[in-house]
Amino acid sequence: MYLLRLFIKMRNSRSSAVVVIPVEWIRHAVTFSSCLGTKGTQYETNSVDFKVEADGTVFATRELRIPSEQVAFTVTAWDRQTARRWDAMVRLLVAQPSSARSAHKKGKQNGALDASQPPNDMLLPWPQHQNTNGLRRQKRDWVIPPINVPENSRGPFPQQLVRIRSDKDNDIPIRYSITGVGADQPPMEVFSIDSMSGRMYVTRPMDREERASYHLRAHAVDMNGNKVENPIDLYIYVIDMNDNRPEFINQVYNGSVDEGSKPGTYVMTVTANDADDGTTANGMVRYRIVTQTPQSPSQNMFTINSETGDIVTVAAGLDREKVQQYTVIVQATDMEGNLNYGLSNTATAIITVTDVNDNPPEFTASTYSGEVPENQVEVVVANLTVMDRDQPHSPNWNAFYRIISGDPSGHFSIRTDPVTNEGMVTVVKAVDYELNRAFMLTVMVSNQAPLASGIQMSFQSTAGVTISVVDVNEAPYFPSNHKLIRLEEGVPSGTVLTTFSAVDPDRFMQQAVRYSKLSDPANWLHINATNGQITTAAVLDRESLYIKNNVYEATFLAADNGIPPASGTGTLQIYLIDINDNAPELLPKEAQICERPGLNAINITAADADVDPNIGPYVFELPFVPAAVRKNWTITRLNGDYAQLSLRILYLEAGMYDVPITVTDSGNPPLSNTSIIKVKVCPCDENGDCTTIGAVAAAGLGTSAIVAILICIVILLTMVLLFVVWMKRREKERHTKQLLIDPEDDVRDNILKYDEEGGGEEDQDYDLSQLQQPEAMEHVLSKAPGVRRVDERPVGAEPQYPVRPVVPHPGDIGDFISEGLRAADNDPTAPPYDSLLVFDYEGSGSTAGSVSSLNSSSSGDQDYDYLNDWGPRFKKLADMYGGGEED
Repeated sequence: MYLLRLFIKMRNSRSSAVVVIPVEWIRHAVTFSSCLGTKGTQYETNSVDFKVEADGTVFATRELRIPSEQVAFTVTAWDRQTARRWDAMVRLLVAQPSSARSAHKKGKQNGALDASQPPNDMLLPWPQHQNTNGLRRQKRDWVIPPINVPENSRGPFPQQLVRIRSDKDNDIPIRYSITGVGADQPPMEVFSIDSMSGRMYVTRPMDREERASYHLRAHAVDMNGNKVENPIDLYIYVIDMNDNRPEFINQVYNGSVDEGSKPGTYVMTVTANDADDGTTANGMVRYRIVTQTPQSPSQNMFTINSETGDIVTVAAGLDREKVQQYTVIVQATDMEGNLNYGLSNTATAIITVTDVNDNPPEFTASTYSGEVPENQVEVVVANLTVMDRDQPHSPNWNAFYRIISGDPSGHFSIRTDPVTNEGMVTVVKAVDYELNRAFMLTVMVSNQAPLASGIQMSFQSTAGVTISVVDVNEAPYFPSNHKLIRLEEGVPSGTVLTTFSAVDPDRFMQQAVRYSKLSDPANWLHINATNGQITTAAVLDRESLYIKNNVYEATFLAADNGIPPASGTGTLQIYLIDINDNAPELLPKEAQICERPGLNAINITAADADVDPNIGPYVFELPFVPAAVRKNWTITRLNGDYAQLSLRILYLEAGMYDVPITVTDSGNPPLSNTSIIKVKVCPCDENGDCTTIGAVAAAGLGTSAIVAILICIVILLTMVLLFVVWMKRREKERHTKQLLIDPEDDVRDNILKYDEEGGGEEDQDYDLSQLQQPEAMEHVLSKAPGVRRVDERPVGAEPQYPVRPVVPHPGDIGDFISEGLRAADNDPTAPPYDSLLVFDYEGSGSTAGSVSSLNSSSSGDQDYDYLNDWGPRFKKLADMYGGGEED
């Protein structure tokens, strides 16, 4: 590719630029820049064969042959920020081989740079400034066009870009340098310059995706480092190459579309990004669908917008019941989709066809049947099965059943099984065989979601259900339950009260009903087993404990003779009307009063088990007999229920008095009752209260009786005290009393008490007290290791033997002694210890002689075999002494 670069002079009026092209075919571009810079500047041309990009590059839109010696077109540049416009005329001259130098010269005269020289020899002259002593006028500057460098160049490196020259290098030596990012700032040494010739180089391949442009400054100084020229700006643009494939954001995209959607329905969007320059064809991505699976009902069910990546439906016929999911392979290609030059990449779009309610539910049968026993509820009578091709367990599939006819009383309901979607016809209100022997239901099924637009219900969405009612033996019932009757209490036994009969609902069965009592707390009633007539078996008493709120309640049973038998209960309530059959009772039964009148009185009343009007007001009277009652006492009426009893005489001796009082109620006829009230008459203090002594005297005890009672109390306390002292003393004596066994009889000391001499004078280096107190082992435990005495208790680990009983066994005393003997025989650690060797040695020079000689002289040839029965330790003695001279 042959790069052309321009220098053009811009002014507010029209200007022109001439580009000399030494070739006949135009295959590349030139760079067009204005003094405004490239930032915020836009360009347009009036030619369809040439375009200007945002960076000022002029390029041919197609290959063309220049028909004449020149081609002219106008380039318009405007600043988007200030809205200023500039126009320039661009002429492309066709240079003939014979006149190439003259054309070159002519181009320079018109402000152009000869492009026939290689781009590496492009000369960038330094801008000039002219000052005068008067008005200062700035000379028109050269605009340094950007330097374009293609990325991914293969070299060789360093590769020359341009040559920078100051017109003062003819007079003095000039040193050139560059600064900025890519030169002396990271990334370092991307660009370099020959300090003497001014040639600038790129040192390595460029990557536009890493950095798209560089801004450098060129400096010119003399050999002493003095600035010769002002720094100039150099803009280097990395020309994009198509070196990056489009990359999808996701490798798999998921979308959905409703079944039955019309063509043009949006489905989803896929997006691919290209790291190349998006303003060029290198970064312009286009999309297309490569494959569609399955290809049903058409191989092109979807299309994609090549620029935006939007996938839409392009054909009708999406049916979830046939195809539930499509897999679409989408390809993204740069170079505006040119498959010959562009780079491509693919992604997968999974399109799920979502369900809509386009299939109404349909019964699998036109009629269903079932049966139900009467008087039962929550029983499933029939299962209704339906078929729905929509997505299972979705609102489009879930069935909803309703009864549209045949059940005006609401005996049935239909519930949906959430798993099978079946309709369960359930009894919610008990049916009666005697009223309805069968039901003919019409049932309709629909979905939880409404049908899609344009879908009609199927005639198979309605079915008939026949339900037969099975007759069962029903229990008899009492029509009036609870039945209430009213009568007076006290009716005689055998009185007919009422007939309490039951009804058998089984009208089509010939059955007999029998009656019996189920509950009769007081056993007052009798019921006829055939007709249910109730009579009294005893006198009914309203005041009985079985009566609550004047009502007596009894329960009766009515049973039929069906198979199986059935029974029902009924309750009879008898309201008893009160009659005056209870005389009043005087209250209180006891009272006290002062021995002198006027200090206090006794308030009396009456209690009657009857109710009004057979109770008060009451009449209180004192009887005429005995005469002393009316002489000593008087009654004053307070009201209908209360009266006062007081003394009639001025003084009555202290004591207990029985005062009879007659109480009469207001019943018809009235009833009277004479009751005795015990009155205690006692001396009183000034407040009218009985004194303590007076209370005792009033109880009927004299002074001698009181003294006798006090003496008895003192004697009783003395006896208790003596008994306590005796018990304490006995307890103390029991703790201080010595052992009942005499110490001389203690078996543990027998060896010493029988004057055994041991081993003689030479065998007295041990303490015989250890045989008396085997518990004291301190000296043994502290003894140094050596030969152990065999008459001492063994020290160290010993075998464990059964614990010898220390408390007498509650059983036979002989068994207890035998058990103790066996325990002692089997316990080698129990005293007496093995002192065989001790008594076997008598010492020397003893006048006592040996045990053997002593026994021989006293007993002769005595048999010691009985020692074998005493245990293993005595067996050794038997062997020793029984052996005679052998021992």
